Amino acid sequence: MAPIWLVYGLITGTVAMGCWVIAHECGHHAFHPNRRVEALVGFVLHSLLLVPYFSWQRSHAVHHAHCNHLEGGETHVPPRAESRTGGLILAMNRRLGSVLSGSRALVIHLLFGWPLYLLFGVTGGSDYGAPTSHFWLGAPFRKGRRPLFPDSFRGSMLRSNLGVLAMLVLLGLAAIQWSPERVLCVYGLPYLVINAWLVGYTWLHHTDLNIPHFASGDWTWAKGALQTVDRPYGPVLNFLHHGIGATHVCHHINPCIPHYNAWRGTALLRQRFPLLVRHDPTPIHQALWRVASRCSVVRQVSPGEGFFYQA
Repeated sequence: MAPIWLVYGLITGTVAMGCWVIAHECGHHAFHPNRRVEALVGFVLHSLLLVPYFSWQRSHAVHHAHCNHLEGGETHVPPRAESRTGGLILAMNRRLGSVLSGSRALVIHLLFGWPLYLLFGVTGGSDYGAPTSHFWLGAPFRKGRRPLFPDSFRGSMLRSNLGVLAMLVLLGLAAIQWSPERVLCVYGLPYLVINAWLVGYTWLHHTDLNIPHFASGDWTWAKGALQTVDRPYGPVLNFLHHGIGATHVCHHINPCIPHYNAWRGTALLRQRFPLLVRHDPTPIHQALWRVASRCSVVRQVSPGEGFFYQA
């Protein structure tokens, strides 16, 4: 039955990713004019997927406010080549070679990236310190120049944690009633697929050889928002995932636009500003391998310009 379970996990997780996107819309106030209805829908959907909704909503807002900022960015912030972390990554990549280092990056990002981000703030910017956590705002997760989650956010974080805890209790009761193996198959396999889609989308939104990141002195909101890229996911995935990967530039220009209007917004942006709206027609599997195998650390070629990935 293993092949059938794997197919089940792939299909179910791919479809359920659409629920993640709807909760993402709620987090941006792009789902419903009634804020209580919107918060309830987002909270329930994300809690079912073990996402701390209000904590994620806060960190994701920081991501949008500091997109492609090397210090203030909140996700997929690359290390600089001259940093200690950058040096270690470059040395490891040289030792492994492009095939092994790319494969390692794919496994770490797609399989472990999301829980590592929620638990420890992996790939977050240096302004917030390392580590950070979506589940606790006290020590040792408070070492940065500014807090990712201020003290006033304590109640919202508690509600987020209770939602995740309630889901974990339900999964535990299901494991007792049936079996841990059944729960791992029915829930765990789609859960891993959802996480892989989520990280894959975000990774490809903001990462490629020609996409710069900016240090504090050179970064502006407009610069950062325009460094995201739309990619061709095809009609089936665009339908199931509400076009999140094909209309992402428009989403960063105005995240309050609902997904069903983002298509028109994207068309208008490409018509009015054809040189500013990024679109890469590279097939997704090829783009993902290029990013995984060639985008690890960034370096500034000339002062005042952005930091680009070094192939």
